[in-house]
Amino acid sequence: MSGYEFDFFISYSRQGSVQKWLLNHFYNKLVECLADEWAPAPKVYMDRTMPRAVEWAHNLQTSLRRSKVMIQVMTPHYFTSGWCMAELYSMRAREKMLGFASAKIPQGLIYPILYSDSENFPMEERMRKWHDFKEYAHPDPVYQQTVDYFQFHKEVKQLARDLVELASQVPDWRPDWPIVERPDPIVTPRTPLPRFKRCPEP
Repeated sequence: MSGYEFDFFISYSRQGSVQKWLLNHFYNKLVECLADEWAPAPKVYMDRTMPRAVEWAHNLQTSLRRSKVMIQVMTPHYFTSGWCMAELYSMRAREKMLGFASAKIPQGLIYPILYSDSENFPMEERMRKWHDFKEYAHPDPVYQQTVDYFQFHKEVKQLARDLVELASQVPDWRPDWPIVERPDPIVTPRTPLPRFKRCPEP
């Protein structure tokens, strides 16, 4: 088999509420909005669809190598996950091979969206431009019954337009797209808590 199999690969950490949000709201809404913007409907990979009896790491690597663009869902745990770092560094290595995400060609192959935090991200990650979804980070199904869900739909629709435009500029597939093995996760030093001076006894 050769060529791309997926248009988009969702990279995320399972820690916290983000997986629930992806399954309850984001994934299906994104697939719908992408279908509104392009035909045939773009294909989105998320590891919930992994077939049974398939070796997890190998399947992730193969799916990433055969995806055009990576959607990076940013949370604090993302940068402490060896698997997430392998996906991120693999796509950055592809960008470097192509000269993308550089001064000469600013466009990259990674589209970051912010789900939570950002203050505790590694410094270099805070310098990257992302699409902010923090306001819409409500994982429970009842969110769909609120007035705010309409704005969430509009935000995903805009995201879908951006992604379709980005995917249309991706170069042809190559069998030598690099894959980085699991690196050590990024450990972000925590800000020390202030020390309180003990009051002298009367």
